[in-house]
Amino acid sequence: MLKRSEIIAAIRGFFLSRGFLEAETPVVVPVPGTEPHLDPFAATVATQEGRKLIVALRTSPEYALKKLLAGGIGQVFEIAKVFRNGEPWGGTHNPEFTMIEWYRSGADYRQMMRDTEEMVADVATRTTGKPVISYGGRVADLTPPWPVMTVAEAMERYAGLDLGRAIGDPEWFRQAVTAKGCTLTIDDTFDDVFFKIFLRDVEPRLSEPAADGRTIRPVFLCDYPRSMAALARLKKEDNRYAERFEAYCAGMELCNAYSELNDAIEQRRRVEDDNAFRARLGKPVYGTDEQFLEAVGSMPDSAGIAFGVDRLVMLLTDARDIEDVLFFPAKDLFG
Repeated sequence: MLKRSEIIAAIRGFFLSRGFLEAETPVVVPVPGTEPHLDPFAATVATQEGRKLIVALRTSPEYALKKLLAGGIGQVFEIAKVFRNGEPWGGTHNPEFTMIEWYRSGADYRQMMRDTEEMVADVATRTTGKPVISYGGRVADLTPPWPVMTVAEAMERYAGLDLGRAIGDPEWFRQAVTAKGCTLTIDDTFDDVFFKIFLRDVEPRLSEPAADGRTIRPVFLCDYPRSMAALARLKKEDNRYAERFEAYCAGMELCNAYSELNDAIEQRRRVEDDNAFRARLGKPVYGTDEQFLEAVGSMPDSAGIAFGVDRLVMLLTDARDIEDVLFFPAKDLFG
């Protein structure tokens, strides 16, 4: 717990020293987001007059921070408590966890990669003495620059599949993934098929050791298929892919980052599609945050990232379970 406090202080110091504004945004919100696979904690706000409003605990501070970008704040971050229901307890998950999100105007996802590797190496050095640490009996070298691999390259290398062909021919993709031993259902979408092979054959190998058999390096995995763009901008040179990346180290996903979409019309279409999908899944639909859509249309070209603070603490303290780095994990609170 002492080391956790040091790590969070070092994260804060890193961004403040680079001229970022630290913001505080609402935890209880009317629209927690529309991501179909995230389940917010529902809540009720009661006014003094007796009016009751259905709200939720935020799954991310993203909407609020983007409103600040649209308002002219060029560099902003928040170390935020966020909440996601229906996920595992333990391992790398807890229903209440800590995340840092930061945003830069005039930047793209490549700048977010530089921020990420520099922040992690700086925090590791400040709290452990150097950017080379021990995790799980292996040496993790966090020194920048980190290797970069596209999703297409990873799928080819680890699963033997052509992602470009898969995007253009989803039926071929289904057959190819089935032939590799994955069980699919008739209702599986392209994304479902992708993740069944990705989680089995690709993700576990993203932190394979180097030639010495012990040293591992973090890796940036970038350029996801456009169906997984979420709030990311599509690549101008090939709009089959989105300017999105995740970083992995020692088998853990650490973050998710985008070159931010700032087209309000396209953002509205994605929100409506997500809400329709949530409805089909029988999940609550919280509506549309019109202020957020207005902000998206007013944002300069920007980039942003959501980074798991608890997972960084795990990495830097050689912990295998998120429960080991939380003051009050869910299992202790709820049994």
